Amino acid sequence: MSRLEAITQYDNALKAGKKYYNNAINNGEDPYLKVLDEIINPGEVSNINIGLIDVPIERIIGTYNSGRKNAFAGNFMPLMEAKTEFGGKWINLCNAQMNEGITDPIICYEYLGYFYVQEGNKRVSVLKSFGATDITGNVTRIVPKRSDDAKIRLYYEFMDFYKLSKLYTVWFTELGSYAKLQAALGLEPNQEWSEELRRSFNTRFAAFTDAYEMLNSEKLSLTAGDALLVYLKVHPFSEMLKQTDEEIKSNLNKLWPDVRLVAEGEPISVSTQPEEKSKSLLNIILGTPRLDIAFIYDFDPKTSVWAAAHAQGQKLLEEKFGNSISVSTVLCGENADEDMENAVRKGANVLFATTPTLIDSCRRIAAKYKDIAVFNCALSMPYTGVRSYYCRIYEAKFIAGAIAGAMAKESTIGYIANYPIMGSTSAINAFALGAQLTNPRTKISLKWTCLPGDPIIDLRKEGVTVFSNRDSDEANDLLPWGSGIYIEIPGGKFQPLAAPRWNWGTYYEKTVQALINSGIDALREKDKAVNDWWGMSTGVVDLVLDKDLPEGLKRLAGFLKNGIISGDIDPFLTRIKDQKGNEVCDGIQTPSLEDLMQMDWLCDNIEGKIPDFEELVPRSRKLVRLLGIYRESIPPEKEEIVK
Repeated sequence: MSRLEAITQYDNALKAGKKYYNNAINNGEDPYLKVLDEIINPGEVSNINIGLIDVPIERIIGTYNSGRKNAFAGNFMPLMEAKTEFGGKWINLCNAQMNEGITDPIICYEYLGYFYVQEGNKRVSVLKSFGATDITGNVTRIVPKRSDDAKIRLYYEFMDFYKLSKLYTVWFTELGSYAKLQAALGLEPNQEWSEELRRSFNTRFAAFTDAYEMLNSEKLSLTAGDALLVYLKVHPFSEMLKQTDEEIKSNLNKLWPDVRLVAEGEPISVSTQPEEKSKSLLNIILGTPRLDIAFIYDFDPKTSVWAAAHAQGQKLLEEKFGNSISVSTVLCGENADEDMENAVRKGANVLFATTPTLIDSCRRIAAKYKDIAVFNCALSMPYTGVRSYYCRIYEAKFIAGAIAGAMAKESTIGYIANYPIMGSTSAINAFALGAQLTNPRTKISLKWTCLPGDPIIDLRKEGVTVFSNRDSDEANDLLPWGSGIYIEIPGGKFQPLAAPRWNWGTYYEKTVQALINSGIDALREKDKAVNDWWGMSTGVVDLVLDKDLPEGLKRLAGFLKNGIISGDIDPFLTRIKDQKGNEVCDGIQTPSLEDLMQMDWLCDNIEGKIPDFEELVPRSRKLVRLLGIYRESIPPEKEEIVK
């Protein structure tokens, strides 16, 4: 290579430097390199020698001191003319790079993930002008003191991650993300990366980063690492390893609404009533395309009471619409994705997945097929493309609590909860408020089926005679009626009083009618996550009263039910204190629907606590990871792919 080519390279670099400089001046920004000496307070930091590593050039943003600051624009391109001493040295170094390659490592400092050069600024400039991605550097890390600042906390998480991965290429904006990536790659929290994993990850992440930068015309505030976590929820790393660069770009493009949702921090849009969709003029003229509906079950309705309730709803739907729709049943095996794919291949254009654990498969199907409607029975799912649905069971629990409070002779009522998931805490608190309505001195003894032990036995040892069973219709030997409130009667027997009911058939009927009226796209939202969370006013939630319940309590239950349906009664529109004595509701404004979903406190008349994730029995953890009220802080479930 000739010196003339090196001079040409310098001229092009100089143009890039001047362009950056002028744009920065016009925008009122500093046009030069950042200077580390001007950023840190020496008394607030300590140093750690990292040694020789491949430094990502895109993370090099400045110099250690101001000595060479004005020689470079902020993009590390030169600002001095070629005939200067600086220009001559740059050109000589460029000529050496073209003929032999630059091998001498730079000396630099890393602070909060960015690098500042002490020796080798021109080496960085030359390599960057050629589009190099990294340069060998002898690195000293400058470590800030620990603090509650989210930025510092996140950096300390990165340092722990670096010890395991030795990577400077992947960065996040949210606390806990490094642990999520570790789990997504099939690694234990403190497991070091193998060289093979490091190479394969870097290759795929480079392709992903290119795809993200090409698609990110909106300049979203997320890093490529943030977007990767969204991607891996739908396309696990084991699958990503087999994907071509073009497939990664195509798949990410399909998931872009979810990426945008994370970037914008948009809350979930909650629908509390069926959408009244009248027939569109186009559908009147052309006719509505026939709905081919597939009900997807993760559990067999013959053995699962939860699945059986949805199967009953499916049956009512078929009876309502008859031959005007087509309905099929899919019982998932080991590969839910393939089972759903088969349903779509056979013509299904509406999928109702009846358990939360099917959400990831639903997301993949919805991303792949834009002309079908996908529903998942879950609550507080922040994903576009899949519409989730659930019931405001807390309304029925409030009335049940009022009945329990009136029937209890002692001051303590038992409450057996299933899991600490979205919506469960609002149900517990509503029950406690209902009990307090009819018995101001009552206490609620809270037990959980997701913890070791038998809640019923424990409550009986406490002398409790009235209690609310688990939040499902699952029966057991002692309480054959399943969910609901019971009172123990002489002879050690239990008499049912009342029970909340999920009327899934009503939900399916109203939803399908909206689809018939306005077509498949009627309930698909492209850019936001929508959760249907319907209550008593829709008929999806009810409370069944035992025939032997005292007439006065039947009248009370009817009064409360009518008040909830009309909106005149709101269980949470009252002054409420939590177990710590904090006022969590002021009696003037009810909590938002999102707050009710994600409620993480208990009323002050409740004895017991929300269990920590580590306390749960193993069979409960998968669901709590998906729907737990503290799911963002739960250690992710690792993918079993790395040896």
